[in-house]
Formats: sequence, structure tokens, C-alpha cells
Amino acid sequence: MGEQRVILIDNDAAWRKNVKAILVKMGYWVIGEAEDGLTGLKLIRTRQPDLVIIEAFLPGMDGFEVARIVYEDKLAPVVLIGSSTHQNVIEKAKNAKVFAFLVKPELEFNLIPAVELALTNYQERVKLESQVQELQNTIETRKVVERAKGILMETMGVSEAEAFKRIQKQSMNKRISMRAVAEAIILAHNL
Repeated sequence: MGEQRVILIDNDAAWRKNVKAILVKMGYWVIGEAEDGLTGLKLIRTRQPDLVIIEAFLPGMDGFEVARIVYEDKLAPVVLIGSSTHQNVIEKAKNAKVFAFLVKPELEFNLIPAVELALTNYQERVKLESQVQELQNTIETRKVVERAKGILMETMGVSEAEAFKRIQKQSMNKRISMRAVAEAIILAHNL
């Protein structure tokens, strides 16, 4: 908790002031405020907050649309605030991929737990996406190395282990990755 940077977006200045007081009291930094969705989105892009708290129904670009863009661009987790919990509002919040949805009248009691959960879940999401990317790179590298080994085995008549050793040795001698050596072998073979 604390020292997380937050942007507030709502056209009600009194509401923003109240939420800001709650957040500051708990150690959060409110680094920006906006009255409408478009201004809020620009603020999010320039200030790069750790969290966005936004009203669902804003003039111009509404909170749902801003939340969806923020999610797709992986800018920050969003806590959406609304004054009703009608099913269509909840459905729109799900589609916007918000990390929490709070109703304004009960906001004081639920704000900090929702903020903490949103931040934690977002960090977990970022970590998992990084692991997935790393695994995809590992698989792609393995495929390229396997293909290069096959080329060496076919053209040089060496065993699989010997082909691997040659790729590995070139990698160490040239101080480049095995994937780069394998891609070079494949490229040379295709010429």
C-alpha cells in the first residue's frame, strides 16, 4: 500500500476531492484529475499512473470506453465507479475489463480494498504476461535450433548431438545467442 500513483476522472469536483482525501490519507499520490474521458485518457498516457479511478458515465467519451482503451494498451488497472448496479452496467464493466466496480454511496468503505486488489491483480497479470512471452520465445528458439540441427545433420552428415555442439560452440565463440546462430544456418541453407 502507499506511494502508488493514481489518476481520478469524474465530472463531480466534490467527489474527486473526497476520494483524493481518502487516498492521500492512505499514502497514495493523486497525480492528476480530469472531468471528462478524453482529457482523462490524455492524462493517463502522459502521467503513466499505477491506477485509474474513473466514473462510468462521463460526458463525451464515457468511463467504459476509457477503461477498455487503458486495458488494451496495458496502461494501468482501472477501478470503475458508478451510481447503479443494473445488469447492463455490470456487463459493460466486464466488457471494459475493469479490475473493480464500486457504487458511489458505499465508496468510502470499499475504496481502499478495491484499490489494493486492483493493483495486486494487475501486477500479477503483468507478471503472467511476461512469463508467457518468455515461454513463447523459448519455444520459438527451440524450433529454430531444431531446424538448424536438422540442416547440419543433413548437409554435414553429423549426429544430432554433434550438430547441437557445433551450434553451441559457434554461439559461445561469436558471443551471440544460439537462436542467432541457428537463424544464420537456416538463412545460409535457404540461399
